[in-house]
Amino acid sequence: MESNVLTAIFLPLALFIIMLGMGLGLTVDDFKRVLVEPLAAILGLIAQLIMLPAVGFLLASLFPLSPELAVGVMVLAACPGGPTSNLVTYLVQGNVALSITLTAISSVITVFTIPLVVNLAMQRFLGEATILELPFLTTVIQIAVITLIPVILGMVIHHYAPRFAAYVEKWVKWLSLFFLALIIVGLLAAERANVASFFLKVGWVTLALNMSTMLLGFALATLAKLDIRSAKAITVEVGIQNGTLAITIASAPTLLNTPSMAIPAAIYSLIMFATSAVFAGLARR
Repeated sequence: MESNVLTAIFLPLALFIIMLGMGLGLTVDDFKRVLVEPLAAILGLIAQLIMLPAVGFLLASLFPLSPELAVGVMVLAACPGGPTSNLVTYLVQGNVALSITLTAISSVITVFTIPLVVNLAMQRFLGEATILELPFLTTVIQIAVITLIPVILGMVIHHYAPRFAAYVEKWVKWLSLFFLALIIVGLLAAERANVASFFLKVGWVTLALNMSTMLLGFALATLAKLDIRSAKAITVEVGIQNGTLAITIASAPTLLNTPSMAIPAAIYSLIMFATSAVFAGLARR
């Protein structure tokens, strides 16, 4: 996959809009909710920030992947949940407030953890001699610009114009799905001759990542005896990552600038819609 206008300009812009839409539905109380529901929030964050990268590392090591694709899996595993996870939680009648809280807090924390996880992955899979590296401070600033700043802007709009924010947010949720679909279709269309090989190369590992983290998230919530709505929220939040952010980090010229590393995130983003539909059907039963 080669870098082009889609990955250099449209992708960061689309991510900015998606994160702005997420911010429109957030308030300061969403961040405080961790104090109200500490057990559920702490378990969700542990699963998101520790268990998920560990599972990603295990799968990237077990499956016969090229070094670039293995790093791409780790980029995906290092990312937080996104607006899609909040939407799916709503559709499966889960605890949406908890889902939003986990997305918001993990989005802040992963600004700092993504460079650490990805650099460790590159040392492991590309070798210590690799010249490719995410500079910590520069990466933190760039991810903050395309994630935290639009979220904060959305929250400010929500605070001063709540009715307008509520009206716009309903449309932006679906618009974010459209943007994600458009990005994936654009990336795969540019490599349409290789789409089948992409699925063969990373389809199984991304499916394993998606399903295993959802199962582990649900098991963790069940063992902690959380209510079913909170268990659903943690299941979805841990199992559905921000594929748009992963694609941006892998392919943006100012970050990794290695579009081949975006392949796992692109395939994963297609697979997660199918697994989410299955989970929604099971959850509604």
